[in-house]
Amino acid sequence: MATPTTLPASFTAGAVLTAAQMNNLRGAFRVLQVVAVEYGTAAANSTNVFADTGLTLSITPQSATSKVLALAIQNGCGKEAGNAQSEIEVQMLRGATVLGFASGAGNNTSSVNYIGTIMLAFLDSPATTSAVTYKTQFKNYVNAASVRVQTGATPGPKSMMVLLEISA
Repeated sequence: MATPTTLPASFTAGAVLTAAQMNNLRGAFRVLQVVAVEYGTAAANSTNVFADTGLTLSITPQSATSKVLALAIQNGCGKEAGNAQSEIEVQMLRGATVLGFASGAGNNTSSVNYIGTIMLAFLDSPATTSAVTYKTQFKNYVNAASVRVQTGATPGPKSMMVLLEISA
């Protein structure tokens, strides 16, 4: 697989590329595969310990130098009535490695507050050609009222994950 490091730092107008440069340019930063999943089963968590949302997806990179653009749209996020400090936090993992997290603040009252959607996007370097699994987890910022994902109207809103393998 071609790598962009063999390309010149810049090109000059009117310059003719060599065959090797054209092949490297053609192979650089190309989307090699896309996998996607939707998940709509409601989940609740009233603790400040991360729990699985049920949204999970695997990909097997074609090259150990590939990047994986991991996108998750976590829908139906919110909190139940209870502690005014309740706040939903959602994180994305590759295996046991946390890639990062986002939080959705409530309205600082003890009433029910559904904020809707939390979007997560990470450019990951799994450095493997073995299958890797990505998933989302959620928790309450405080150990108090329940926070929820994939809840709302019936049927509940579906969350979605998309994984794109990008050649590097």
